[in-house]
Amino acid sequence: QVQLVESGGGLVQPGGSLRLSCRASGRIFSIDAMGWYRQAPGKQRELVAHITDGGITKYADSVKGRFTISRDTHKSAVYLQMNSLKPEDTALYYCNAEDPDQGMDHWGKGTLVTVSS
Repeated sequence: QVQLVESGGGLVQPGGSLRLSCRASGRIFSIDAMGWYRQAPGKQRELVAHITDGGITKYADSVKGRFTISRDTHKSAVYLQMNSLKPEDTALYYCNAEDPDQGMDHWGKGTLVTVSS
């Protein structure tokens, strides 16, 4: 199994920055792409950013130019640098790891980001 633990969430003012981290442990050799998703109250979970094993990235239109996803080469961590935060970025942020060997995705428990003055 793969375990994912997120950290770095918190309360920040509009225009501020946060850096989320996700540490993977267990069968990390089976992880392929990784990503960050978020779920705001009353809304569905949505993709924020995604990075392949080869480093190809994609972002939700709402965060392009403000958020940057990165990962270490050992597949043990993925990061999300969030700049110019807006109140609408407030959500529970989840780390995701795709595991084609086991035919499943792994999820962390989430870290809360609140953007408010």
